[in-house]
Amino acid sequence: MQQIQLPPLAEGEVYVGAIGDKNGDFHHIILLPGDNAEATWQEQMDWAKSIGGDLPNRIEQAMLWANHRDQFEQDWYWSNETHHRESGWAWCQDFLDGSQDRNGNSAALRARAVRRLSI
Repeated sequence: MQQIQLPPLAEGEVYVGAIGDKNGDFHHIILLPGDNAEATWQEQMDWAKSIGGDLPNRIEQAMLWANHRDQFEQDWYWSNETHHRESGWAWCQDFLDGSQDRNGNSAALRARAVRRLSI
């Protein structure tokens, strides 16, 4: 079986895995160090960008819940995805029980950032 070459990690980073899209393009997902305290969705998006990352999408959050929940507080965390019909809402992940839901963008939730590297 062919293995994917793991990318080099900086101190404190955690390798999450590789994921593909509908076109067959793959990228690595790397969890950046640091857990940002509660803030609005836009504030968390800005924070993630300021440290060279992005908030994880819903699929990445599911991977984080499945394999790296020990890296998170047992609390709600913002994703980078807005709701497709409700522009003032975004998706979030509960790292207590694994559920995903949407919340108003003005709610104060925690955040972790990831970086993505093309394979």
